[in-house]
Amino acid sequence: MTDQPTRPANSAAASLEAIDEAVRAELTSLRESIDNIDAAVVHMLAERFKATQRVGRLKAEHKLPPADPERERDQITRLRELAAGAHLDPVFAEKFLNFIIAEVIRHHEAIARS
Repeated sequence: MTDQPTRPANSAAASLEAIDEAVRAELTSLRESIDNIDAAVVHMLAERFKATQRVGRLKAEHKLPPADPERERDQITRLRELAAGAHLDPVFAEKFLNFIIAEVIRHHEAIARS
């Protein structure tokens, strides 16, 4: 018996060294996949914002408002449907899109001021 506290093998605090090699390899593989997906998401968002910047310039040139509530409603409806079809929580998808829309509008307002 030792004076050191013991941790169960399935404890969240278990160190990576205590994890079975096969589990560690699978965890590493899954995390690499997540990292690749995160990189793809960032690149897709960058492309999306390039397109919305062009929209913002076009709106500014033609004195159109930065926000388009009807378009935004349509996009939210569309994204919620896509999310449901992909087994992703539609509420989460809507929150995510609302965050993006707010940023796009902020960019469009800045473009209009410049």
